[in-house]
Amino acid sequence: MKDKFYQYIQDLQNTITSKLEEVDGKATFKEDMWKRPEGGGGRTRVIEKGNVFEKGGVNISGVHGALPKSMQAYFKVGDVDFFACGLSLVLHPKNPMVPTVHANWRYFEMYDKQGNTVDQWFGGGQDLTPYYLFDEDAQHFHTVCKTTCNRHNPNFYRTYKEKCDAYFWNAHRNEARGIGGLFFDYCKATDTMPLEAWYDFVTEMGNSFLDSYIPIVTKRKKLKYTQEQRDWQEIRRGRYVEFNLVHDKGTLFGLKTNGRIESILMSLPPHVQWHYDHEPKKGSEEERLIKVLKKPKEWI
Repeated sequence: MKDKFYQYIQDLQNTITSKLEEVDGKATFKEDMWKRPEGGGGRTRVIEKGNVFEKGGVNISGVHGALPKSMQAYFKVGDVDFFACGLSLVLHPKNPMVPTVHANWRYFEMYDKQGNTVDQWFGGGQDLTPYYLFDEDAQHFHTVCKTTCNRHNPNFYRTYKEKCDAYFWNAHRNEARGIGGLFFDYCKATDTMPLEAWYDFVTEMGNSFLDSYIPIVTKRKKLKYTQEQRDWQEIRRGRYVEFNLVHDKGTLFGLKTNGRIESILMSLPPHVQWHYDHEPKKGSEEERLIKVLKKPKEWI
């Protein structure tokens, strides 16, 4: 399974980066191959200073070795080995009318010291972070998520949407990072959902990503915007940074397992602002966004 899924994310990385270069029309992805001293490595691809994408990364990795003590405590296990692989992407568009997007699809195994597999699961999801809220964009993104989920289980969309709303929550700000999507983790084999079925679900979610995001980018990338709107985008990007550095479990896992720091922190935008006690104007589009972020919304 680990070889099969790692091959899948290599192919998916090629598909996604090719399409994003086509949409941008100017910038291309810079590729870095890297090795982890304890075992494994990855292929990082970063795009910068494009017509559409100010900064973005589409990264894959496959790492293995002894599970560090700090992560043993987190997973509540003893002295075990692990393998983890996944694709993680974050795209920060230049135009504040185009939302930031994040997605991740991953697979994890644990082994005892005799090499026997003692646990294995899939995880992943995708979520949208707009700076100016177009309801039809949110509805489109969630519709693609729901349609894909429904092909596997009619309960998946509601369950994983609620998990996404709960996970991407900036508790110290009492607001959501964005307008959600899906978040699923510890997807393990059961009598009704064997591991192969989880593979089918996760890979179909990965395959649907471009359908969920590119139509939004195409629709919004040429809209006019002001410097004031650009400033608002950078202020909201600050909240994105706060979540990734304070709450995100993927960032924590990468740092605790001696992952490649440039790949882990590629999710951070290049231009960000923090203003003291910033409040949007009453009745503005900026205030409307904040009100939506204070309470998760049913988009479809």
